[in-house]
Amino acid sequence: MSDPSRPVQGPARTIGVTPADLDEAAAILVGGGLVAMPTETVYGLAADATNGRAIAAIYTAKGRPAFNPLISHVASVAMAETCGEITPLSRALIERFWPGPLTLVVRRLADCPVSELATAGLPSIALRMPRHAAALGLIERVGRPLAAPSANRSESLSPTTARHVADSLGDRIGLILDGGPCEAGIESTIIALDGSGPVLLRPGAIARTEIESVAGALASPEAKAGLLAPGMMRRHYAPDATLRLNARDVREGEAFLAFGPPPIGVTPSLNLSDRGDIEEAAANLFAMLRRLDLQFGAIAVAEIPHRGVGEGINDRLHKGAAKKYLDGV
Repeated sequence: MSDPSRPVQGPARTIGVTPADLDEAAAILVGGGLVAMPTETVYGLAADATNGRAIAAIYTAKGRPAFNPLISHVASVAMAETCGEITPLSRALIERFWPGPLTLVVRRLADCPVSELATAGLPSIALRMPRHAAALGLIERVGRPLAAPSANRSESLSPTTARHVADSLGDRIGLILDGGPCEAGIESTIIALDGSGPVLLRPGAIARTEIESVAGALASPEAKAGLLAPGMMRRHYAPDATLRLNARDVREGEAFLAFGPPPIGVTPSLNLSDRGDIEEAAANLFAMLRRLDLQFGAIAVAEIPHRGVGEGINDRLHKGAAKKYLDGV
């Protein structure tokens, strides 16, 4: 068998999500290999979370800093309970939002089977049960948690189709499961529950207000010291093009990524949602940024409302812009 700490050289083979396809993918994962799998948020680069060498292969394939912890995906609450401390509050959130795009950062159990490399040596672990039949079926077949960051090279745009995965990692992995476009199109919301109160570490596909209806007021990420969850590095989800946010016009050489009716006299290159639907915008975000990034050196992005999953969209845009950020006003 080849060394799983090294990325598999492609081109990657793309198959479907039939039972036979999932069986094949599970065999690769059990053997220490990597498989790109669909979820309802974005495509994930999956590995056996209990296998440190397989986790190392994820970091190598993505070019991802090893201090950035990974989410462990489970197929049941019982599997989660073997990994982390499930408190009454975390159980209430699980009952409301699992399976679904909510990641819970909880205290890691002393006998947790997940590799410490996957948790970056932290005393906490990030757990999620995806709401995607193929992802759940794959985890069930492997019988262990799967670590699965987004299936793209580190700091680049997250993939929402199998084609996006192939474009980013096709020469670094061996197999991609094609489950069609992702439903949510934006990563999971991450909540830390390993301290005195719930903390919103990363806005995502479930709005803050929905979570607060169960958990009460959420503290900001500043309440947590250190890098506790994926997506907390400032430059992340980044296109090569310069982003100009909250734009009301388009300048020479720029693409214009609209949301809802565009400003008078401005012709959008693409529109996240013609009708101003914030969830449709989330689903389209990475795919449309990717398309524009291939054609333009600069992208002007219309103002996105901060309501609901708009908080998650704006979080991705600001992290994607990072030092290249320009205000649009």
